[in-house]
Amino acid sequence: MSRSMVRWVAPASLCALTLSLTACGGGQAPSSGPSAATSAPPAAGGAGLAIKGAGATAPYPLYQKWFDEFSKANGIQIGYESVGSGAGVKQFLAETVDFGATDSALKDDERAKFPAKRGKAIQVPTTGLFVVFAYNLDGVDNLKLSRDSFCGIVDGSIKTWNDAKIAKDNAGVNLPADPITWVHRSDGSGTTSVFTKHIEKACPNWKAGSGKSVEWPTGTGAKGNEGVTAQIQQTKGAIGYTEFSYAKENNLKMAALQNKAGEFITPTPDAAAKALTGVKIPEDFAVSVPDPEAKEAYPIVSLTWLLLYENYPDAAKVDALKNFMKWAMKDGKAAATDLGYIPLPDEVATKVLATVDGIKAAQ
Repeated sequence: MSRSMVRWVAPASLCALTLSLTACGGGQAPSSGPSAATSAPPAAGGAGLAIKGAGATAPYPLYQKWFDEFSKANGIQIGYESVGSGAGVKQFLAETVDFGATDSALKDDERAKFPAKRGKAIQVPTTGLFVVFAYNLDGVDNLKLSRDSFCGIVDGSIKTWNDAKIAKDNAGVNLPADPITWVHRSDGSGTTSVFTKHIEKACPNWKAGSGKSVEWPTGTGAKGNEGVTAQIQQTKGAIGYTEFSYAKENNLKMAALQNKAGEFITPTPDAAAKALTGVKIPEDFAVSVPDPEAKEAYPIVSLTWLLLYENYPDAAKVDALKNFMKWAMKDGKAAATDLGYIPLPDEVATKVLATVDGIKAAQ
């Protein structure tokens, strides 16, 4: 396979979205956002056309906003089931959807199951996102977690909030002796894949590996980013991992994490974008930065991808999908910024659109 590369452009300005991954001004609640954009031309097939997708929960607030705005501008209905990356990949391979969505790039064994009549699997990023440690702990508003601390929470060796390792990170903070409740995903999850790839790199004693599903040594499971967020909200003393926009929308507290350079980094779109600056993009866009080295980078960051077929039996759907991607890469950037995601820089978006242009109508 060709290994042509594109690099993320280092941000010259936090607000120069054409040059940067940075989302200026931080994330707002997913209920907010710009009014419907109207610049995209109607797709062939026009009003009444329905497209179905399923997959990752992490980008769901953004996808929900995008699909609603695109429908208002074009009259094309895009339905999306937020069922998790694992289920989304399965539905995509089973041809029960028009597109899949995943926070974990396709593996070789998944590509091997791709239906031959569909040509090849096309995997393109839509945005960058980042995973946070969200927590529910009264009286502790600016929690810091070193690698020793968050590794101990995840593997179950740290059991109470006033553990000496956590106390060392948070001098002067009155930490309670309450037990820690670790909350993790119970379903096959790209968010889990992103999270555990980092844990595997950052935590020397981690034994459970990485992937969409792992055998957790401790904690309680919940389905989707929605479920994890709700479980944390409802449980005093809980901490778990979820995508930033979910924590932001629900006013959950988020811990500052120690990165590879030893710095404690507060989770923000700006800090997350720094993890992707300068990263090489392979032809299949399968970027993974499990433990970024930049001094100011937030450490748990990923792209998220749409999965498309090279061949579709319906020319109207081909045109609609191409028009949607053109719209998302331009008019959709504002919503991504508002919700706390990381818009793709223009040069990456251009490569994405060139790839999507390869889908076609073929029986």
